[in-house]
Amino acid sequence: MVKPGSKKGPLVEINDDGSLTVFLKERAVDGAANLGLVELLAKHFGVRKSEVLIESGFTSRIKRVSVNTET
Repeated sequence: MVKPGSKKGPLVEINDDGSLTVFLKERAVDGAANLGLVELLAKHFGVRKSEVLIESGFTSRIKRVSVNTET
């Protein structure tokens, strides 16, 4: 789950079920939150931004994201 416009962000929390809750300072305006999500997850997983792909949920708080950590 993504929480844009959060004062708590930037922060990645791992939930008990293995999913992530991502708090972003960026607001959900003109794709800023999606860009912030990609940047934060790339930093969190230690990969390039090009290795993080939002697969679904572009306009939703619940997103499916893939991260290629094999490079």
